[in-house]
Amino acid sequence: MMNELTWIQRIVVWILPVIFAITVHEVAHGWVAKQYGDKTAFLMGRLTLNPIKHIDWFGTIILPSLLLMTGTGFIFGWAKPVPVDARHFKKPRHDMAVVALAGPISNLLMAIAWALLARLGSTIGHSTEAVALPLIYTGVAGISINLVLMLLNMLPIPPLDGSRVLSGLLPSYLAWQFNKLERFGFLILLFLLYTHLLNALLEYPLYILQKWFFTLAGL
Repeated sequence: MMNELTWIQRIVVWILPVIFAITVHEVAHGWVAKQYGDKTAFLMGRLTLNPIKHIDWFGTIILPSLLLMTGTGFIFGWAKPVPVDARHFKKPRHDMAVVALAGPISNLLMAIAWALLARLGSTIGHSTEAVALPLIYTGVAGISINLVLMLLNMLPIPPLDGSRVLSGLLPSYLAWQFNKLERFGFLILLFLLYTHLLNALLEYPLYILQKWFFTLAGL
């Protein structure tokens, strides 16, 4: 569907969904951490939807733009991580797992919201394409980026959110050993991306979820 757009039109369509997906994801971590007793992100002014507070110029702007312009069909990015201090939690491992899970859950909820926006566009119909098409295109972009971020972050690779959840479920000794992989996490992700294994891991679950969400969107 996006193939009929120029790369400039793609950036215009994708910019808000990408920024919201990444920003709300980080705010969700900080907000849940605050509920469990850690006010670090709150005191640093990171519990805000102002994207300027969260933007990582490479992860939020440059990388997604390059992926859009090259037409890879696989768009993702990241923001500056919200600081979380587990020493403020009553049950550090459990609470950190819940805080980590908040990010992907926020992406799931945003995917639903974007699907409903796209459905509004498809309901308006062709009689008012000037309004309907932007809603549909932006909704599709919102669904796609949020599902990708949700699936990507649930991979059990430190420091992705999935690794925090897995660490909270493992026995203490195994969790400690597992968390030592964090220093290699970015290299592992680069390897998976370069070898296209990341696409292979995410392609089928992404296809299934997109199919369901596009149905919800009436597309």
